[in-house]
Amino acid sequence: MIKIITYEPRYKDDFIRLNKQWIETYFRLEQSDLNTFAHIDDSIIRNSGQIFLAISADSQVLGCCALKPHPEADCYELAKMAVTPEAQGKGIGRKLGEALLDYAKSHGVKRIFLEGNTRLEASIALYRKLGFREIPLEGNAYERCDILMEIKL
Repeated sequence: MIKIITYEPRYKDDFIRLNKQWIETYFRLEQSDLNTFAHIDDSIIRNSGQIFLAISADSQVLGCCALKPHPEADCYELAKMAVTPEAQGKGIGRKLGEALLDYAKSHGVKRIFLEGNTRLEASIALYRKLGFREIPLEGNAYERCDILMEIKL
């Protein structure tokens, strides 16, 4: 049984570990990643965003994602979604995404975007299932990104 919870400071290291794991497996850490990891509370939590964590019955953190605010653009970003390799394919990413979207709707969020990479086919398929649609890529924050998607709530 997996439960989805919102961020508590004790999970900061898990959030960083899970994201470093997938990024370093497929790409390389970029300055934007390091900035987010160094300022989780300031850039996400205290700025009206939220982090979601998938916790197993034995209290292991198996996945995470963030709803990162971009007040300058009046929108939010689905960022830093990660699921441990051994837990992939079990619907955890979908549960995290659904929790993020439910939270966003209940907090009046109107638009969420994400930056992805088409090499990660399972993640792109998940985002489409969640309702995200591809939009023209412009001004991406990460070198690794080759697709921009959004959902309007």
